[in-house]
Amino acid sequence: MSLIRSNVGGRRSILALGALYVAAGVAWPLTQVPAGLMLREGLSIAVLTVGAGIALLYGGYRLPRTDVRPEFFGTVAGWCLRGVAAMIGILLFLELLVDLNDAVANVLVLSSLASVAGFAAGLYDARAKTRTRELELRNRELERTKADLEDAIDRLQTSNERLEEFVYAASHDLQEPMRMVSSYLQLLERRYRDDLDEDAEEFIDFAVGGADRMQAMIESLLAYSRVSTGGEPLGPTDAGAVFETVLDDFGSRIDDADARVSADELPTVRADPTQLERVFRQLLSNALAYSGSDPPRVRVGADREGDEWRFSVVDEGIGIESEYQDRIFDVFERMHASETASGNDRGGIGLALCERIVERHGGRIWVESEVGEGATFYFTLPATEDASNGPVRTSKRDNGLT
Repeated sequence: MSLIRSNVGGRRSILALGALYVAAGVAWPLTQVPAGLMLREGLSIAVLTVGAGIALLYGGYRLPRTDVRPEFFGTVAGWCLRGVAAMIGILLFLELLVDLNDAVANVLVLSSLASVAGFAAGLYDARAKTRTRELELRNRELERTKADLEDAIDRLQTSNERLEEFVYAASHDLQEPMRMVSSYLQLLERRYRDDLDEDAEEFIDFAVGGADRMQAMIESLLAYSRVSTGGEPLGPTDAGAVFETVLDDFGSRIDDADARVSADELPTVRADPTQLERVFRQLLSNALAYSGSDPPRVRVGADREGDEWRFSVVDEGIGIESEYQDRIFDVFERMHASETASGNDRGGIGLALCERIVERHGGRIWVESEVGEGATFYFTLPATEDASNGPVRTSKRDNGLT
């Protein structure tokens, strides 16, 4: 309420000052008419004073329609009054030094003009304060928005952590019952094999296969839920050494498939070596599994792009239908209908796990493919802080890795 009174009072002060000068300007010539005649000098003073008063009245009337915030109307009025006070002070000082002719007329004219100059200065000052205040209000709003976003992020992180804990607990608790189901089915098959007909054996095989797939899904969910909480700290990691480890593990599979796997020199990146190994293992497994009728041909490379490295795993296999390319990174989505039968990624979560790992590293993963033309999986990882970092080694195997 006090602010409103101050704002209204500031504008009223301007209007009152303008009305005062208009009244004084109109009355001044009447005091200067000897013998009923109006003097020229009195008319000039009246015109200047009335003009200044009208300018103040118009400015005060238009003030709410300007870009000045109402709380700064008092600033404009203050400058008007300071202009009047300063001019009166100057004239009084001059009066002490020299004898001014018609000091009252000088005060009337010059103070009215000074009030108009003060109005202009006050308007400039009020606009500057308005911009500052609006900037402050905008910053406060941004801070509130930032605080709301941070709070939402915290709640989301807490929710994700609780969800991960739930998935981990549920998956962990489901392992033992599934192992028990599988064990008893196998025991049933061994103990009563001679008493079962072919249909019963087939049914048991289906049940054991389903239990094994369910076990694989549970293990995959456990790994998926532990990407963030169970991973190692990110640090300089020799991607070439990690890929060579994967290649050694795949040695017999590569030889059996008569595959050829080659790699460019791979760099040192900021990563969790265990999780990076898992990404390489999944992508290489996919490339070998979906090679079609020809022996698999796979090439792994890396290119520097700013502050990150873009890795590529290229195969010449059967490719991926376009309708699946945006879905294969979802949990339990498979690239092909034959994937379950092939035994590859029985948990159905391999690529989703790769995406989660890469995102934990601050990167992204995607695929480009055409049916019958093979597929290229790309993923990015942050480079190490060493600006001179570059490819550091080449992994080689007798199977043709170059």
